This record gives sequence, C-alpha cells and structure tokens, in this order.
Amino acid sequence: MSLVGGIRPPIAVLSVLLLSLAGITALTLGKPDNALVPRAVLTSQQYVAEDGAIALRASLDESVTDLTGTATLFNEGKPVSADTVLDKVGEVYQKWRGTAVIEIKSGKMLAARGENVPLTAIDLSKLSRSDGLAPRMVRLENGQTRLIIPALLSWKGRPQQLLVASSTLGFPGVDLGPGRAIGVVDSTGRLLSSHGALDSERTRKQLDSFAKTAARKGRQHPIKAKEPGAGGYTGVSGHLTGGAAEDVRTVGGYATLTPPQPGESTTASSLGLTVVTGVDVSAKVSQITRPAFGVAAAGALLFIGGLAVMVLLGTVQRPLIRLFLESRRLTRGDLARPVSVPRAGEAARVGAALERLRRQLQGEPADAPGPAVRKGLGARALLAVCAVLLLVWSVPLMLVLNRADSSVKVPAQIVHDQKSRTVTLSDRVRRALNEGHADLSAVAALIGDRTTPEDMKKVLERTMQDHDRYQSMYVLGADGEILARAGDGPHHEDGKGPSKRAIEVTGEGGKKPVVTATAQAPGRGGAAVVGEFRIEFVNALLGRQGMGEVRVVDAKGRVIGGDSGYIAFEKAPSHMGSLLAAKQANATVQRGGTVRVAAVAPFSGGGAAKSLQWSLASWQPASGLAIPEYSLQNRTVLAGLLGLTAAAACLGWLHIVVVRPLRALAGQAEALAAGDRKTVLFPRHHDEVGAVVRSLELIRQQLQGQPRKRDGGGRTPAGVGRN
Repeated sequence: MSLVGGIRPPIAVLSVLLLSLAGITALTLGKPDNALVPRAVLTSQQYVAEDGAIALRASLDESVTDLTGTATLFNEGKPVSADTVLDKVGEVYQKWRGTAVIEIKSGKMLAARGENVPLTAIDLSKLSRSDGLAPRMVRLENGQTRLIIPALLSWKGRPQQLLVASSTLGFPGVDLGPGRAIGVVDSTGRLLSSHGALDSERTRKQLDSFAKTAARKGRQHPIKAKEPGAGGYTGVSGHLTGGAAEDVRTVGGYATLTPPQPGESTTASSLGLTVVTGVDVSAKVSQITRPAFGVAAAGALLFIGGLAVMVLLGTVQRPLIRLFLESRRLTRGDLARPVSVPRAGEAARVGAALERLRRQLQGEPADAPGPAVRKGLGARALLAVCAVLLLVWSVPLMLVLNRADSSVKVPAQIVHDQKSRTVTLSDRVRRALNEGHADLSAVAALIGDRTTPEDMKKVLERTMQDHDRYQSMYVLGADGEILARAGDGPHHEDGKGPSKRAIEVTGEGGKKPVVTATAQAPGRGGAAVVGEFRIEFVNALLGRQGMGEVRVVDAKGRVIGGDSGYIAFEKAPSHMGSLLAAKQANATVQRGGTVRVAAVAPFSGGGAAKSLQWSLASWQPASGLAIPEYSLQNRTVLAGLLGLTAAAACLGWLHIVVVRPLRALAGQAEALAAGDRKTVLFPRHHDEVGAVVRSLELIRQQLQGQPRKRDGGGRTPAGVGRN
C-alpha cells in the first residue's frame, strides 16, 4: 500500500491531531493567567526606552552635525573674531551647555560662553589624527557626563582655531509620565546620567540594577538578540522586571543607541550607550481563565472527534477493506461463497457488482438481476457529517466563546504610556522642524551683500548633503526672484516675495502638503533663505512600534502627515474629534464597537514650529495589546482554527485519496457487471481502491476468456479444479 494513500493514514492522522488538540486545549484554555504584570505593560516599557534612545541619538547626532556644519560655513566666509563665532552659534542654536574657541598652536582661550568646557579632554597635539576631531564623553568632578564636540576653524593667513561645545546626555522632549525614571548607561553598566522620579532610595537602587542588566544585554548582536523574523527597532531592546513591594512592582525597558538605518554608523551610535527606564506599576493577580472551561472543551473535542472517527471507521474504512478482501477472493477463484455486500453507499454498489460478477464467472448471464442495493448516505455525505461534527466544536471557539467585550479592562499604565509617547513624538516633530529652521538661519546669517549666486548654491548644496530633511532650498530675493537654488524645483509662486511666517504649509488640493521654512538674510535687503521639507521626512519620524496609527493634524483638524496611508488635508477620524478639540495633551480608552487607546499631544514649547499649532494624534485597538482578556480570546480562536484546519486537511485528504476514486470505482464495477468487457481498468493509486480496480481487471480478463473456452469444445467454470 502507498505510504500516504489508502483509507488508514487520513483517519489515523485525524485521530492523532484531535488527541493532540484536546491536550493543547486543556492546557492553554484551562491554565489560569496569573501574571502579576500583563505582558502589554512590559512591552510598553520597552517601547518607551526605544523612544528615549531614538531621541538621545538624534539629539547627539544633530548637535555634532550642527556644530561641524556651522564651522564649515564660517570657514568659507571672511575671518571673524572668536566672540562673533560664539555669538552667532548661541543666537542660532540654543542647545549647548558651554562653548569655547581656543587657538590650537598656543592653546590660548580666545572666547567662551556658558559653563566651563572641559578642554583638558582634548589633546591639541593629536588633532591631526583620524580621530582627533571625534566627539568624546567626559565625566566631570561632580559626577555628570558631557559630550565634547570639537570643530576646526581655519582661515587663510590666520592661526587655526578650535570651536568646542559641550552637550549633556539629556533626553530633549521626552515625556516620562508619572513615576518614571530614565537613565543613560555606558558599556560597563555605569549610570552616566539619570532623570525623572528618583526621590526614593529604592527607585535609585532599582534603576542602578536595571542599568547593569541593560548594559550586559546591550552587548548582544541586534540580530541574535531578537527572535527569528522579528522586525521593529534596529538595535537591542527589551523589558526588565524588578522587585516588588506590597502590590507594586518595578518594571522597565532598555534600548541601545542605534543608527536610523541598519548598516549605518553615527557618532552617537558608536558611543556604546544604552537607555534604561523604570516605573512602578500595580502587580495584582487577575485570574480570568476558568480551569474547568479548558477541561470541558477538551472533553467535548474527545467526544465529538471520537464520534467522527467511529463514523469514518464504521462506514468508510471497514466496508472498503471488506471489498478489497472480497475482490481478492474472487480473483483467486473462490466463487462458492457469496460476496458480503456493505449496507449502503458506493461500497454497497461495488459489493453488489462483485456479487453479479461472481455469478457471471459461474456461468450466469450478464443481464441477470443482482442483489438489491439499499439507499443510504454516500461517502461524500458521510464526510460532510464528520465535518459538521467537528465544526460544531470549532466554530463556537472561533466566534462565540471567551470573547472580550467593550468592558475589557485596559491597564492604566498602558494609557499613561500612550500619552507620554505621543507627547514625546509631538515634541520630536516640533524640534525637527525647529532644527531645520535653525539650519536655514545659520545659512542666512552668512549670506552678505557680496555673496555671489555661485557661492550661495555651494552653501545650499552642502547643507542639503548634511541634512536629508529638505527637498528643495533656495535664496529668494525681496522681489520674488530666486537667486540660487539646490535640490528639486521649488513650489514658490513667481514674483512673490519671502513669507513673513517662519514655517507655513501650502499645497492644499495637491497630493502632498508643502511645509516651507523661511529665514531672513540680514545682509541682503529683504532676501531670505527658504527650505521646503520633505513630507516623507516628517512621516518617517512618526514610525514607532506599539503606538498604532499616528497622524499629524493642523489647527483645522486636517491630516498633514502620518505613519501609514492617508490622504493629505483629509479630516482627522471622527473618534479623535473630542480629544483634538480639547487642545491639550490627554489620553483615554475609547469604548464602543472597537475598544481603542487614544492620545493627543499639541505642539508645546517655543521655536518657529510653534506657530503651526499642530497636534499629534495616535490610537490603537486594544485587541492588539497583550492584555489577559484578549490573550485568552486569541488562544480560544487559535484552538478553533486548529480544529478547523485539522478537519479540513484530513477530511480533504480522505476525499481526494479515497472518496473520489471510490465513486469512480462504483461506476466501473457496475459497468463491468452490466456486460462491458472492452474497457480496460487501470488503478490510479496503490491503495485499497486501486487493489479492487486491479481485481476487477483480472475478473474482466477471465470473463473475456469464457467464450473462447466454450468455442474450443467445452467450458470449465472458474474455480473448478482439474484432476
């Protein structure tokens, strides 16, 4: 018999699958979910740490790019004093704790602003090395850590100078929410800086413990640290669980600083830093699973599955095997005993045909009546009955039982995290636009009345190379004439002078909104430097794990950008209307047909982008969170799907391998019994049905030989031995 064919393998596999599924059902649906902290809360802490790592990496890299870019712009212009350099830097960028300019040859301090820059960390004699101008971290005497960024100032005919700025390892714009602490950890597990809720000794010790664990886990390779096929954050990240006190447990997350694209390398990502967070959450056992339900479901499956298997054994397998044995008996010449005819169906038709053939082998004519075949369910109907039995168990699990309704409890920490992450992302978008406007201001500050269009174009092109946020940059004269440009063609209206607004949005009615920033050039009589942001740059900032759908909405409630498919200037979803109308950061659980966790965060803080009055809206269905009620629902649906899959696979297999050939066999057997001696019968499969077909072919050949023997002078009935 064929290894995968025949009547036995499908029924045997179905039995094994149903037994296995019954065991899985009893274990998974009957096991109490006694997790003190839902997995959704733990995963959310990982996402918060990733947000902090992204903000810190972007801030540090932006600081390095801004300082080196500003130094390059100064180097291409006329020599200026050290005080002028620092004044311009402080006027355009207000992000550094301290700045200084020193003469490299003599080591003399030429000018300084802000806090004292730890210049002893820079060896002026080694600046010519490949890493001489690389940023570096310095630990101060008070225990704080600074990132020192050097940049070269070089003019022809003047001694070279070094522009140095110090930056903190802070988290600009990161909203920690209530009770959360966050810190930066180096590769050895030492906390370099910490912020947030650090009031109690217990919290500080827990964050320090998390720091050591995060540093150890952060040394893994990003690919090896994840499950196969897992996407999301390109660095190493995860969640941590700490100690408990009464009904409170400390949980946290960690994430290494990683470049925005895999395979790249940035200054911040090469520092070996890891962000770690910690927050106290409620830890209470909530048993939502009834152990008896899993046992009852498994018992029901055993009963229904056993009934289906018994139907297949009694009405399909046993009659077919009996036909196989009866056909073999006839081919051996044993014609004395009548054929045992099954009760009904295709097997009964084949059995009746075999009985007529037995009589014909004994000399009875082909037109003689055979045994009556009782009407009954055929093999296909029996398979349908078995399928219905298994569906009776599977469908309620998939569609009815253990369904989480609109009253599902969403942990409060999830709502807090949705709000804080939305506030953080809103501030990140605002800062990105402000930084873009600051870049334009730095360029505009160096454009004088004698700067040629060729020099302007070089500066614009270099700025676009350093920053990928622009799709077009140009210098616009007071009369609306474009004096120099770089990048794509501008969307500027001919003859229209520079806008008085720092940042504005145009392009309504088009496929994409056009976000334009304008910075006045002091020495060009009303001219300005204009930059058009790529909307893809804004959208790329919104792509964060675990936040669901994210949209940038203007003051009129129109969508400007999003992390997924949207239509420019369309109205924001109606379910976000009340949150957007409040004009303040807030988060809530929206109930109804779909339970959602939604949050809104308007732009807050200063800068050129504040005038846009944009808000960030985010929402995600609670069903996508690892909440116990939804986890139980998902396991229940999975059990039903497994039952449906097992039934479809095995019954479909049985239909293809056995039932269809059996129906064809019934027609062939009846035609042969009715006198068709010319049609040669070929077995399609090496199984029970194929064996019966081979026996029928042998019987056909015997029946064909009977007239020739009669013509030869006598007939010897089949089965009668010779002496």
